[in-house]
Amino acid sequence: MWQTLRNAWKIIDLRKKLLYTLGMLLLYRVLCFVPTPGVNLEALQQAVSQYDILVFMNMMTGSAIDQFNIMAMGITPYINASIIMQLLTVAIPKLEQLQKEGEEGRKKIAQYTRYATIALGFIQAVALSRGLGASAAGTWDSYITIGVCLAAGTAMAMWIGERITTNGIGNGISLLIFAGIISRIAGAVASAVMGIFNQTSGTMNIFSMLIVVVLSLIMIIAVVFVDLGERRVPVQYAKRMVGRKMYGGQSTHIPLRVNSTGVLPLIFASAIMQFPGTIMAFWPNSSASQWWTAHFNFAGAPYQILFALLIFGFTYFYTAISFNPADISKNIQQNGGMIPGIRQGKPTTDYLHKISNRITLFGAVFLALLATIPTALSAVAGLDLPFAASSLLIAVSVAMETTRQLESQMLMRHYKGFLK
Repeated sequence: MWQTLRNAWKIIDLRKKLLYTLGMLLLYRVLCFVPTPGVNLEALQQAVSQYDILVFMNMMTGSAIDQFNIMAMGITPYINASIIMQLLTVAIPKLEQLQKEGEEGRKKIAQYTRYATIALGFIQAVALSRGLGASAAGTWDSYITIGVCLAAGTAMAMWIGERITTNGIGNGISLLIFAGIISRIAGAVASAVMGIFNQTSGTMNIFSMLIVVVLSLIMIIAVVFVDLGERRVPVQYAKRMVGRKMYGGQSTHIPLRVNSTGVLPLIFASAIMQFPGTIMAFWPNSSASQWWTAHFNFAGAPYQILFALLIFGFTYFYTAISFNPADISKNIQQNGGMIPGIRQGKPTTDYLHKISNRITLFGAVFLALLATIPTALSAVAGLDLPFAASSLLIAVSVAMETTRQLESQMLMRHYKGFLK
């Protein structure tokens, strides 16, 4: 990775993109320290400590919820709006037609997603500030003011992410999440080191810290191993005569990634789990809100089971959207190819569908275990990892994907072409 960055820095175009990306990330982190007017921080911090579900939002925004700055909502409303638009695209024929219109249709859907992001950001900001009692004045005017400021921060974060995607390196939204995760690791490590020297049981703390480091390394290795894993389906193309020339006759393969959905199921499942808490924040003293807080707290078994089921559902959902065995089978047949031992047409479609289901099942189980193991370790053994498993998967996947993009762009610039 460091060698890739060093080589990319030598290329002027990539150096400009890297500097642009770092500058936009720096702007995002600077905005995370701009306070929101009319916020009672003491009452807010006391209320935040009572809601375990806000741990995820803190991870996504780089601990912005604790200070309730203008970036407190981060890009969470954008993620929620993207989920809603993708579900509506499947359900509403007009949106499905827009998606099939090519670049112009995708631009319109992206515009609708931006509008939905700002609306959701405002609603969630007002609900969160009202439920936590964040306003110093306690009036609806002050809550609306806070909601407008936080919605503006969400719009700014969305704009920064889109600018990074267009003019920088990597996916901008993923890099903003990555920046929020990395910003929390230094504080967690510093707190752990201070805890070793401030408490009397220093030997026990060192032993616990070593266990946490070993477990973190094991999880990182597992994430890298699964992220790079793929199932290669062999394809044989028959030879054919076109005029006096012979074409085809080559062997290739279809690479099916083990974790083809990446971090999307984890992010979207975590975002969906926030909806009940956000809605019930309007009525913090109601019986439904108290029941949800008591039975579906972040560390509880019901929350983790529902979280794992949502991860399973989103993994299969996104695999079904991104991988179409019928289209792949049709393309193979049209190009005169076949999978050895499998007939063309429907048998090939069924074979690819069966392989995809097996790989998706393994990926879903891996993501669910990765998301729930740290919470189980914390509840059973009292070991607190410095970051959640979802944070680890996001950070490692984003770093690897950004490195791949750098390598591909360097390969394009070093390719001399057939004339040389």
